[in-house]
Amino acid sequence: MTASGEIAVEPRGMLSLADRWPLLAQPAALVAYLCATVGLAAGVAGILARSTEFRWSELLTFMALMACGAVCIEATRRLGMPAGVSRDLLSAWWLPVALLLPPVYALLAPLPLQLLLQIRVRATVVYRRVFSAAAIGLAAGVASVLFHSVVHDPTGRSFGSGGPMALAVGCAALFTVLNTALIAIALHMADPDTRWRDVLWDRERVLLDVVELCLGVLVAIACGLSPVLLVLTLPPVVLLQRSLLHAQLKAAARTDAKTGLLNAAAWQREADTEIVRARRTGETLALLIVDIDHFKRVNDTYGHLVGDQVLAGVATALRSQLRDYDVVGRFGGEEFVVLLPRADVAEARRVAERLRSRVGRMAIPVDDAMITVTISAGVAIMSLHGDDLIELLAAADLALYRAKELGRDRICLPVAPLAPPRARADNSDGGIP
Repeated sequence: MTASGEIAVEPRGMLSLADRWPLLAQPAALVAYLCATVGLAAGVAGILARSTEFRWSELLTFMALMACGAVCIEATRRLGMPAGVSRDLLSAWWLPVALLLPPVYALLAPLPLQLLLQIRVRATVVYRRVFSAAAIGLAAGVASVLFHSVVHDPTGRSFGSGGPMALAVGCAALFTVLNTALIAIALHMADPDTRWRDVLWDRERVLLDVVELCLGVLVAIACGLSPVLLVLTLPPVVLLQRSLLHAQLKAAARTDAKTGLLNAAAWQREADTEIVRARRTGETLALLIVDIDHFKRVNDTYGHLVGDQVLAGVATALRSQLRDYDVVGRFGGEEFVVLLPRADVAEARRVAERLRSRVGRMAIPVDDAMITVTISAGVAIMSLHGDDLIELLAAADLALYRAKELGRDRICLPVAPLAPPRARADNSDGGIP
């Protein structure tokens, strides 16, 4: 780690073991958690397999449900899949397996569909697919054991009474909670700065979980009556899956792929809307342009892939320090833009300083080195430095240029109109001129 405003520089070496095995590049606690989850799923599956009497009728039902899942994947494959954590409706096929078949099938069901997703839709890091299959399998296995401990011979007709139906809904909800919790713990361990509410539930996620729960129970009832009825359940599930993916891809079109923030065009639309609202209500509004200091050194020293990690880390740090209604986006290169509704000069300076301090404490692990970066920011206030987006951007950009001239790792506001330029001391601690 180097002094403020500089970047740790280490020469690039030969291909490391972590490059060949991406799992090893993750934090030790996360590696232990992932391995423990996968090991537990494999162990439980082995124990259940030895105590389960396999029947052809159950195998055929399992194969029919997996075939429906495969058809669902193939029918939506051409739409693609958004980067990062995405959602699907494959629980419509995993839940019936958990409710209708012995618990061992619940742990095995994610394997063929995750493999198909890896081969046919999007190849991702293998350990993520393996962990996803293990997390889904464990959650479904627990729900299946609970359900079968009460309902010993589940069929579509057995759901007709209130008790088994309520238990099926409860077990489906338990599956959702456990699966979400297992995934959320991994995401939070991968990035401890991520807020729990960002990896657990929001209104949209809860709505989607309810839809999945209903679909899973309905498919289980139909399949319990007769596997032939799966032919009738498949088209609506495929249609809902396509609609869900289309919505996710539409949202992804507004997002910068490297940082997860709004891209420049989407941010400008959101910013224009906020400025119009601020004019109408007479509220204050601030705009920040944030630039990573000496970012070119990261790319030149470590390569652009590591540079992308730094961009993503800075984006996460910025987002963690902002309010839900603040508008943050990537402006291009190593520049970010932040719109702060209802923020005056004092508030904007406090937020900007908080962002500068948070990024300055951030460290990105790369091989045996830790990359640290700093940021400079220019701040502009509506009505004081401009009346529209173009004027505010120009004023904030001039302030950013001034911050860099004064030594970087600092926050600046535009020089007041008609005021003579004043010489300012270079504060090594990153003060605000």
